[in-house]
Amino acid sequence: MILGALTEWIRNAADDIEVVSAVATWPELLTSPAFPVDVVLLDLDLKDNIPVSVKLSALKTAGARTVLMSAYSDPNVVREALAAGALGYVVKSEDAAMIAEAVRSALSGETFVSAELEVLLNESEGSSPKLSAQERRVMALYGAGEPVKSVAYKLGISDETAKSYLKRIREKYRLAGFDVGTKVALRKRAIADGILLHND
Repeated sequence: MILGALTEWIRNAADDIEVVSAVATWPELLTSPAFPVDVVLLDLDLKDNIPVSVKLSALKTAGARTVLMSAYSDPNVVREALAAGALGYVVKSEDAAMIAEAVRSALSGETFVSAELEVLLNESEGSSPKLSAQERRVMALYGAGEPVKSVAYKLGISDETAKSYLKRIREKYRLAGFDVGTKVALRKRAIADGILLHND
């Protein structure tokens, strides 16, 4: 049921991503007619006693890139997964738009982790969070006074995706100890972090 819901969720959130196979177990993935695929969204919590490093190695050998999904956000587990070859790691509570973004990042060979995890992994209290290139673009445009619709149009994304980016940016900053809840606060932070040039 969850697998079906997730499949629909991704299909509705991202028309550029084709879900070619949705299976419940590791053996089913390996024997699927669609395998190997470009990107595998792999549940870390399959409880099949096969080490994730073995799965990641097999997928890499087959030429598939992997984004891991889990209900857990333990930084040590995330570090191990990324060290073992995963290109992305998202928690299951993440927006569909962000899961789609993780898949896109993996396809282009870039690493992607959830906002919350990124802060846990890389940031100490009081230092600015690390934003993806797309997040920086969204923050720069929005901080420069562009409405969400205009930000979305200029970046070729939907309004909902632009809103998801803003939500994620604000969450990253919140977890790093900065409140950018208002447009003014976000603009000030964008200038302070060199994302937006001060033209005044």
